[in-house]
Amino acid sequence: MTPIAIPAQPNAIVLGTSELPGASAQESWHSQYGSVFARNVTLATLTPFLPVPGKATGAAVIVAPGGGFRTLSMNNEGWDVARALADKGVAAFVLKYRLNQTPQDMGAFARSMAQMFSAGAEGARRASQQDPAVTLAPQIADARAAFALVRSRAAEWRVDPDRIGMVGFSAGAMLTMATTLHGQDARPAFIANIYGPLAPMKAAPDAPPLFIALAADDPLFGNTGYGLVDSWRAAKRPVEFHLYEQGGHGFGMYRKPTTSTGWFEDFARWLDMHGYLKRKQGV
Repeated sequence: MTPIAIPAQPNAIVLGTSELPGASAQESWHSQYGSVFARNVTLATLTPFLPVPGKATGAAVIVAPGGGFRTLSMNNEGWDVARALADKGVAAFVLKYRLNQTPQDMGAFARSMAQMFSAGAEGARRASQQDPAVTLAPQIADARAAFALVRSRAAEWRVDPDRIGMVGFSAGAMLTMATTLHGQDARPAFIANIYGPLAPMKAAPDAPPLFIALAADDPLFGNTGYGLVDSWRAAKRPVEFHLYEQGGHGFGMYRKPTTSTGWFEDFARWLDMHGYLKRKQGV
């Protein structure tokens, strides 16, 4: 981890969900794995990535990067995903949501992250048993504000207010599922859980279509069962599940020599199958 200056984000829009209560550490960024990460985010923002007008389909996606609610993988699970979606004609909005506070010192932060990941699947299992409506209340509020902002500017951004979905990675996938269940007015039209927990949960009769991508060798969620798939099927709601043989955790938009690298094209084909890559009349 190498500390870097906070990059310019001229298009980032402050969401107005206030500063994280009780926060003392200031937002900081670092580079790792050839990508950049934000931590100690206390003020949520949303950054639009819009397709060229002639290519816009009217569909939109809120993109939620992961990082254990302690950091955000802004390139690999945020900006790069949004650019790829915009290239498909889908308006994308990267959500920099508020995070749990971590030590300001980089060495202490690195040790705290190593401790979190050393808990592995057991730690992930314990986290999945908590009530997200309580533990993720600030992040759910940020997601709700993101949906509200996109809908309020739908005409300007050439977005159909009824065709806004959400895709999340790891912790961002947890936030996506929590927003679906507890986000009240968010109401995502479709959702994607990319290497997030797959514990069973109660799917509503009108639960949105769900896309899931996971590597079988994921050290956190690869061996914890696939109850989420069964939950959507039991509710007779659309679900597509891609279990890649290899890819580990956090593959995102990295180009790896594994079939997990193809997840985005699989996701795009799924969006197309549901009509989200087809241009809607009047867009």
